[in-house]
Amino acid sequence: MAAPIVVTQLAHISLSFVDTVMVGRLGPAALAGVSLGSTVFFSAMIFCMGILLAVGPMVSQAFGADDEQSIGRSVRQGLWMTVVLTIAAFTFVQNGEHVLRLLGQSEVNIEAAGSYLFAISWGIPSFLGFITLRAFMEAVSRPRIVTVVAVVGVFLNIILNYVLMFGKLGFPAMGLVGTGWASSIVFTINFLVLLTVVAKQKAFKRYHIFSKLGRPDPAYFKDLFRIGWPIGSSMGVEMSLFMLTVFMMGWLGTTELAAHQVAIQCASFTFMVPLGIGMASSVRVGQAIGNKDLNGAAIAGFTGIGFSVIFMMVAALFFWVAPRIIISLYLDLDLPANFEVVEMAVGLLMLAAIFQVFDGIQVSVMGALRGMKDTKQPMYICLFAYWGVGLTTGYLLAFQFGYGEKGLWWGLVVGLAAASVLLTRRFYRLSRPRQL
Repeated sequence: MAAPIVVTQLAHISLSFVDTVMVGRLGPAALAGVSLGSTVFFSAMIFCMGILLAVGPMVSQAFGADDEQSIGRSVRQGLWMTVVLTIAAFTFVQNGEHVLRLLGQSEVNIEAAGSYLFAISWGIPSFLGFITLRAFMEAVSRPRIVTVVAVVGVFLNIILNYVLMFGKLGFPAMGLVGTGWASSIVFTINFLVLLTVVAKQKAFKRYHIFSKLGRPDPAYFKDLFRIGWPIGSSMGVEMSLFMLTVFMMGWLGTTELAAHQVAIQCASFTFMVPLGIGMASSVRVGQAIGNKDLNGAAIAGFTGIGFSVIFMMVAALFFWVAPRIIISLYLDLDLPANFEVVEMAVGLLMLAAIFQVFDGIQVSVMGALRGMKDTKQPMYICLFAYWGVGLTTGYLLAFQFGYGEKGLWWGLVVGLAAASVLLTRRFYRLSRPRQL
């Protein structure tokens, strides 16, 4: 279950990875622009994704209980929720420049980020629709189709970036803006392909997803939102820790912001593996709960945690021993204009190696808890760990004690460590034998 989901997650982050690598060839200023723009975009997407991910545990528990009617109804409400969230997210992203201005970013960086945000915002409906259908397909143990679509999308993104950024095949050279349009096109194609598969493939027809689309079902819609909003809030709180760190990096300067973008992109790439494992754990835990097998749910959850820790320790080792090789994927190490950014990014990768393990634990535990439909208490834990501990620590170290960009990253380490300990403790308590 985890393998194709992990590959799908790697494909998703590869879109951002490809964007960062190709934009890096345009220089530090463009890199800073895509850093701010992608932060605003994904801060909105993360919250919306969290709500839509509630489709997963609803479907997986119904699948474990062999309740086909509830499966179809849950997916339909997820699609209606997609429409509602699209309106809110589109409005937010289209006004991203105002958000960045309120957060004290420089006008040069705001202008670059704003043009990128305008282009990528048109892909929001397809991005969120894809998440809904993906959650459904993974919850019924059919994740491989999603994986194929996502991987093909990565190669399409490379081609479109090349054509639109650098002005090939008769198109004008759009630079950073071309990256945003390329992403929007890929989001749209991926969603349309997945929509066609779900609508046409025989294995999915018994759920009557589209034949009974009708109007929103108030009871199921409310249940979806009840489970989903704490997931979205938890993911949003975690994202806000990283997002506000980006903004505070912007206060320090363009060099710090560019170095942060390189280092956080590396960490985000490896993070996709435990995130995928956590999603697989959510499915397996949910199916076990639907089948009234608490012991199976505990085994699935802790197995996911173990795999995540092992992978992240290996990733941390690579960050420690080969930081310059990794950074060379993004920046030309021999270019004098990049020297300061490279040295700063090397230092941040050392800290990324530390928080990798904690990040892997917390995301895999969150997936297991989501499979139990336990979302509200984890939200409070995340709020305390990321804002109360992580953000506060990072701000104090960076601006009060003078540790600059490294102080902000130590805040990430401390916040993620607190979350991993508290969330693991909660899953252990909930998975102890009791009457379901």
